[in-house]
Amino acid sequence: MSSRILTLLAALLGLIFAGVQLGLMPIASLSVSKSLMGSAFSAGAGGDWVARYTAAMMLGGAFGGIWLGALGDRIGRAKAGAVCVLVYSVFGGAGVFVQSQEQLIVLRFLAGLGVGGIWPNGVALVAESWNNASRPMVAGVAGTGLNVGIFGVSQLGRIFTVTADSWRWLFEVSAVSILLGLAMWFALPESPRWQSAGAKKSGTRELFGAALRRRTLIGIAVGSIPIIGAWAASKWMIPWADAVGGVVRPGLKALTQQWWAVGAILGSFFGAHLADLLGRRLTYALISLGSVTMTCGIFVWSHPAHTAFLPLVFVQGFVTTLFFGWLPLYLPELFPTRVRASGAGMAYNAGRFISAACVLMAGAFMAWSGGDYAKVGTMTGLVYALGLLAIWWAPETKGKPLED
Repeated sequence: MSSRILTLLAALLGLIFAGVQLGLMPIASLSVSKSLMGSAFSAGAGGDWVARYTAAMMLGGAFGGIWLGALGDRIGRAKAGAVCVLVYSVFGGAGVFVQSQEQLIVLRFLAGLGVGGIWPNGVALVAESWNNASRPMVAGVAGTGLNVGIFGVSQLGRIFTVTADSWRWLFEVSAVSILLGLAMWFALPESPRWQSAGAKKSGTRELFGAALRRRTLIGIAVGSIPIIGAWAASKWMIPWADAVGGVVRPGLKALTQQWWAVGAILGSFFGAHLADLLGRRLTYALISLGSVTMTCGIFVWSHPAHTAFLPLVFVQGFVTTLFFGWLPLYLPELFPTRVRASGAGMAYNAGRFISAACVLMAGAFMAWSGGDYAKVGTMTGLVYALGLLAIWWAPETKGKPLED
């Protein structure tokens, strides 16, 4: 197997297993809360804990994407990627032992460190290992990784129903990726570009120096909006389906995540191809318009009890995750090799800080409103409209080679 194929496969698997971590709590959170809260559980309190779990993962992802992304510029993308996989595998799997929601909050944060770090290291490794003509294709493949993992969890949730009496097994499954982390550490070849660039001497501070500050701020803006939208808005569809159908149709939450993930896999693959066809700026603007329309529309005009709900979930998943095929193509193009992982990590993950705050605010509103998922989803879905403004400050990089 060629080194290019091996790096693509390793990055893809690392992102798939990170997607398992991301998809785990939307499926399990209400069951976990029912189990650990006992008679104190209510719809509003359950929704609030969904927000807390999500915020903990987002904060972990934010710190991990920045810290462990920078690690990739110092010790190499392959070694840093291995560290990230081991971090999210160990702390994700440790969830099987928790006895309180507070313990699980801490573990979700720690697992998030690895989830946040694998993205910048994986996409930097792939971008630097393939030529310019192939990058839209491999960026699309890498972009699908997280959503393939989320889809896999949804299938497990359908086959083996997650309940208040049976949820710990999900955390056991999430620990299997330890084997991948070990294989990456000992067997994955390093990026030739990184080796020849002397990138070990660079630091994160360069991103905010005079030469790169504008690119970094633009990257943070265009990288933050999809992250905030995905976690502060889109993910409410799954607990909404659980709250509505949990009693009469226990598998609806997993089915909702399945339909969303299938759309997301396709969207995250085609996002890079669309950007290569139409240009980076126009593509981002069109995705932003489609995302705000679909996300707010599904909460305003649909309902988990409607027959059209699941097809709309599919379309919403497809449209909103076109961003996640666009990002692994565009963000590495903004930064030179010496800070490519740091820059991509900063741009992609800085929005998780804002996302965590938005999720907590939405969770508090959820508790206050007694569990009105439609109202919270509509309000938070408006964030996608900001993409129509942010993209006009971004440079067009279509047809330009990666900067050494």
